[in-house]
Amino acid sequence: MARSKNRIQVILECTEHKTSGLPGTSRYITKKNRKNTTERIELKKYNPIMRKVTVHKEIK
Repeated sequence: MARSKNRIQVILECTEHKTSGLPGTSRYITKKNRKNTTERIELKKYNPIMRKVTVHKEIK
C-alpha cells in the first residue's frame, strides 16, 4: 500500500519550559493532516520536568 502524502510527522515543544530557564526540553512527536490543518498546531500536553500540563507548539 502507498503512503499518504498528506499525513506528516510534526514535533511539539513546550513553550513555558523554554522561557522558564530550566535545563532540558519537553518534546512530543505526533502526526497531522496537511490538507485539513495548514497552520501550526498547539496542544496541551504533560511536561514531566515541570510536572504539569503546559502548551506545546509545533516547531519546524
